[in-house]
Amino acid sequence: MGQWPGRVHRQNLRNSASTWKQSSLQELNMSNNKTYIVGVGITAFAKQLDTSVKELVRQAVSAALKDADCAPEALQGAYFATAGQGAIEGQYMVSGQIALGAMGITGIPVTNVENACASSSTALNAAHMFVSSGAGDICLAVGVDKLFSTNKEKSFAVFDGAWDVHTASEQMKNLIQLSADILPPPDYVEPGKRSVFMDIYASLARLHMKTFGTTQRQIAAVAAKNHVHSTRNPHAQFQYPLTIEEVLAARAVSWPLTLPMCAPISDGAAAAIVCNEAGLRKLQASRAIRICATVLRSATERAADAYDKHLCYLAANQAYDMAGVGPQDMSLAEVHDATAFAEIQQTEALGFCAFGEGGPMAESGATTLGGKIPINVSGGLLSRGHPIGATGLAQVYEMVTQLRGEAGSRQVDNARFAIAENGGGFSGVEEAATSIIILGKP
Repeated sequence: MGQWPGRVHRQNLRNSASTWKQSSLQELNMSNNKTYIVGVGITAFAKQLDTSVKELVRQAVSAALKDADCAPEALQGAYFATAGQGAIEGQYMVSGQIALGAMGITGIPVTNVENACASSSTALNAAHMFVSSGAGDICLAVGVDKLFSTNKEKSFAVFDGAWDVHTASEQMKNLIQLSADILPPPDYVEPGKRSVFMDIYASLARLHMKTFGTTQRQIAAVAAKNHVHSTRNPHAQFQYPLTIEEVLAARAVSWPLTLPMCAPISDGAAAAIVCNEAGLRKLQASRAIRICATVLRSATERAADAYDKHLCYLAANQAYDMAGVGPQDMSLAEVHDATAFAEIQQTEALGFCAFGEGGPMAESGATTLGGKIPINVSGGLLSRGHPIGATGLAQVYEMVTQLRGEAGSRQVDNARFAIAENGGGFSGVEEAATSIIILGKP
């Protein structure tokens, strides 16, 4: 497959890795008490105004339990993720106890998790820690959000609260200054109201264009690819292909981003049943998938162009070391393409190419199904959809399905390892939180 830049990146972090290896999290991952995902479930991602949060949770959890051949009574703990339910519905507290209780899952410890768009991958990390520690043998991780609302202001309010609300104006001013000399075309018309995160990603995209020569067409190539991928995913919100030209010609959102380059809001849920080896002996073991690594990190202060200090890059290298694999071993990746530019950035952070080469890599077709490293074969956030609290576990659903060889027309050949990057919120010049998950065949 040739030399992967990720090998070089990892060598540069060996001293840091030696520190990570002293952590209890590293010891848990390297212990003999292996952890597995034995069941996954997902709903359609779509506009579902008439479907309640409780019903979405019931659909996803019931599917995961059936997939694992697990009775609800066998669950010993649950981690419930949602990011927007409080703002949309006013259910600010005990959301997990309410939704799970409605389907008869009561009595067990239920922990509610919020980490912006990384909420449900954080729930999976917690479920992994729960069964690794021996607190229980079988645990549920579930994520849900209903972001469509008859009151559109509530939908926007969810995103407005995903960074420091006390310094929002100052943060945006600083981001705009990063690429103030990169101007849109003369005929560009400033669009109307949109999520503040589209402006954040647009600023980072312009900086990448300024630093590396990344083009708008390369960003459009990501969006077109993911729209084609999603036509093979029956759960995806969008079921139609787009060409690069159609993406470029679409309505502007925040230059250089057009509408198809930006993830939509969605309603949906996803769930996973996690167990240790003791739990595995009680369940459907034949289709279990190994959790090789799960890493959480939060933002640090860094220069915007210090890409080798980006939290996703650091977390990915930590996860590779935990799992004993590298980017060259990955069969596929699911990354947090809240915008098409974000996929380019994360392709680099995961070590699939050198910094600055994500754009040309996307345009070359290397990240398409059948390419060198298929990325977002599910359609990604851009086309599968993005119900914030469910997105991380939707990535896990795709990885498990691929590693089992059950993905049908979107199946990646001979899939052995898969990696997911899921970012949440924003702090400084990067995500406030990030999750890296590596799964593999047992």
